This record gives sequence, structure tokens and C-alpha cells, in this order.
Amino acid sequence: MSKLLFLEDAYQKEAIGVVIGHTPEGGIVLDAPLFYATSGGQPGDSGHLEWDDHRTEIATTVKTLDGGIALVPSAPEELPPIGTDVTQVLDWSRRHRHMRVHTALHLLSVVIPLPVTGGSIGAEKGRLDFDMPSAPEDKQALSDALNALIDRDLAVTEDWITDAELADNPGLVKTMSVAPPKGAGKVRLVRIGTEDEQVDLQPCGGTHVASTREIGHVRIGKIEKKGKQNRRVYLHLDG
Repeated sequence: MSKLLFLEDAYQKEAIGVVIGHTPEGGIVLDAPLFYATSGGQPGDSGHLEWDDHRTEIATTVKTLDGGIALVPSAPEELPPIGTDVTQVLDWSRRHRHMRVHTALHLLSVVIPLPVTGGSIGAEKGRLDFDMPSAPEDKQALSDALNALIDRDLAVTEDWITDAELADNPGLVKTMSVAPPKGAGKVRLVRIGTEDEQVDLQPCGGTHVASTREIGHVRIGKIEKKGKQNRRVYLHLDG
């Protein structure tokens, strides 16, 4: 099992890794990936690798069939051989915007306390789909409530529980369409606020900012009807 550096420190921008494999499609597998792989609605990280006198641009990062992580080069080219030490350099600006949007979407699920049926994260905006028969009447009120939570500068931290503890607490799972990250015997929880003054707690394997104020100002965009019971709510970063 690779060491997942993006979970240990979401703010780490560079790291050394050792090439431990290649995928049939030309992906690069490292022993300690810094790059987050596409999952849970969050896109895979991009950036580049440096090795010897080479630089390999990374377009995205994906999960392999066996549950590993592969960095996907932007173009077919010579791959660093197995056993090579490489320097991983994130496209930090893009990653950080994903972190801001992801944490903001967790808060959106607080402002709209309905079951989530889907979601997607981008560098400029994100969206959640809700089991919501009718659209909210006041989008500005939702934006105001969301920004009020952001302005409280709430801490964003993690905790871990076992798969069995999650099974005993099904109310922690807000997303109906995406199964929480489990199977390794433990599940990561992302908490917004403190245990004593908790605003949100849910299973999540993605990257997040350390405090809500780091998100910056956001606004609710269009709300689309996606079926009889579903509404898609867009959230935009304002800077």
C-alpha cells in the first residue's frame, strides 16, 4: 500500500517519490504519491515530475484497478524507470482551489440539510445534487448563510473510525450516490468546527483547507431541476 502524502499534509507542494511501477496505459506509480487521484467528485491533481535531466508533465492522477494511484503524463514520452527517485511538484494553485471548493461544498450540505445525490468539484465552482422536490425560494439567503459559516473561521480537521463504527452510525453518510472511502478497516472523517461546537462531520477522502475563512467569499449560482426529486445547486468561488 502506497503512503498517501496528500492525506498526511494537504499543503505539501513538493515531495520525493520512488517509481514502483508503470500502468499499461503509461501511468507512473509511486511509493508515496503527493498527487490526489480522481474520486468522490474531486478531480485528480496535475503538475510535473523532475528526474535526472527530465521533466514529465502530469495531466491528471487516477486510481488503478488494484486500488493504487497512477500519475498520467500529458503526452506519451519516456517514463522514469522503476526504482528512479523523482521530485513531485503539484500545480498548487489548482489543488488549493479544489480544496476551497470541496470544503465549501461540505458547508453547503449544512446550509441545505437534505440528502446529497451527487456532486462535482472544479477549480472555479462546484455543485451538489440534492433530493429536493422544489427549489429554494431565496438563493441570496443561502449565499448569506454559507458565507456566515465561512466567516466564522471554523477549523477543518480529521478523525478516523473503523468500518464497523461507520456501519453503526449511518447518519454520518450524507451522500447517497458515492460510497464513503472504506475497506481498509478504517474510515476518515472530516470535521468542521470543534467536537464541542461541531458544524459538520462526514466521511471523506479528499483534500480540504485548514479553516473555513480560507475558502473566501462564495455565491450560490443557478439551481437546476434534475428529475422529479433532484435539484442541482452550483457554488462559485468569488476570487
